[in-house]
Amino acid sequence: MRIVTVGIDLAKNVFAVYGVDENGKAVLVKPKVPRDKLLELVAQLPPCVTGMEARSGAHHWARQFRQFGHTVKLMASKFVAPYRMSGKRGQHDAADAAATCEAVRRPHRRFVPVKEDPRGSSGVCTARGRALSRNARPPTIGCAG
Repeated sequence: MRIVTVGIDLAKNVFAVYGVDENGKAVLVKPKVPRDKLLELVAQLPPCVTGMEARSGAHHWARQFRQFGHTVKLMASKFVAPYRMSGKRGQHDAADAAATCEAVRRPHRRFVPVKEDPRGSSGVCTARGRALSRNARPPTIGCAG
């Protein structure tokens, strides 16, 4: 009954966590985990493969989970979608967490690398560099001469 793979559906305030053992049997099903309890829950788990969809906060959580020895794999949403249940039964966070767990267990999957530098995920440097280069160019539009 050792958890080897965990799928987490990220949201704003409440997360869904789904974990399976070596045989693929669900041993951890937490459909509603508050934001302030997620890190505590993951810290109590044995080191395992943790899968998440690559969204805005996924890189932050991935860096946090790696500190506890977890192998974090981020996937594009289009690779998780085929594992979601269709219809009304598959349109909730717990089903998304189960689909993420199933998708991360599949072989030959493409993963998104985790951004290591916290400043690299904000885009501030890119915007600042773009503004500086825009101001450095001589104005050519509207010049008569």
